[in-house]
Amino acid sequence: MANRRRKSYRIKSNFRFTTSITIMLILFIFMANTVLGLDDASSLTKHEPVQIEIQSGDSLWNIARQYGPNHMDTRKIVYDICNLNNISADSIYPGQQILIPDYSI
Repeated sequence: MANRRRKSYRIKSNFRFTTSITIMLILFIFMANTVLGLDDASSLTKHEPVQIEIQSGDSLWNIARQYGPNHMDTRKIVYDICNLNNISADSIYPGQQILIPDYSI
């Protein structure tokens, strides 16, 4: 076997080397955040429910039509209100405070 010399590398420019390492590190961090889902903006767009007081004569059906979006099925809105408040549609009474999901985008 021939005597092989091991190839050695020499840094010619410290500035270029440091800049390259910094850029690679930043790219690695961005890729890791994307893979792990840490750059998800869903928490920034989360809407808080609206609290209302039930008045005499109110029904969840009417409240769902009043506060829900027009393009959404009223039954789905009533279902969401019941789930959010842990109630049934026939168990509301005047003076009761309930939360209405915020469907605004």
